[in-house]
Amino acid sequence: MELGRDTAITWLGHATIEIQTPGGKRVLLDPWLDGNPACPDDQRTRDACDILAVTHGHFDHIHDAVPVAKQHSPQVVGIPELLHWLESKGVENTNGFNKGGTQTVDGVGFTMTHAVHSCGITDGDQIIYGGEACGYVVTMENGFKVYFAGDTGLFGDMKLIGELWEPDLAILPIGDHFTMDPRQAAYALRLLGCKQVLPVHYGTFPVLTGTPGALKEAASDIAGLQVFELSPGETLR
Repeated sequence: MELGRDTAITWLGHATIEIQTPGGKRVLLDPWLDGNPACPDDQRTRDACDILAVTHGHFDHIHDAVPVAKQHSPQVVGIPELLHWLESKGVENTNGFNKGGTQTVDGVGFTMTHAVHSCGITDGDQIIYGGEACGYVVTMENGFKVYFAGDTGLFGDMKLIGELWEPDLAILPIGDHFTMDPRQAAYALRLLGCKQVLPVHYGTFPVLTGTPGALKEAASDIAGLQVFELSPGETLR
């Protein structure tokens, strides 16, 4: 499938994304590989990772953050409280910042956006405060912008994200129950003004009932919209 502008995006199942940037950087977002029932067996390990970014502390978004960080020594991006917990587990090269802030890491821009979700970290028999859930606008070296929403409900300030950062592609959760459903994701696209979307966070478990087909139907009024329906392990090039 064509994405354009020299960016390759691989969906590794559930909400885990790998981006190969035009500058050749490998960016891994919300890594859940080992034990992820949607991740193909041949994709459960990575041979490289330059930047690791996490949106919040739930297990299905940080399960492999520590082992990937220790294996590949990437720059690690996230909200300070979550990064503090990762540091306590031996993770180095952390780049903490907060909502509204932008930083450039290895030539790739990260703007932290709001997300409507919880963020407790399960550590043994405790749930530890992990800061707030967030999303990112990721800006490639050539200016191509991806809005990675993370786990979130619909919120009106998505309109501001669209107006201020004008993302070329939105990666949105559609599964319902824990995040937006397809109807809300369609409304999010109207707020964002974005004409390309990669739906994620659906189908992993029976409770995640949203589908790309339902998103297409709910967003049928958006002229020129492209809904990229991938299988886990498939890449937009």
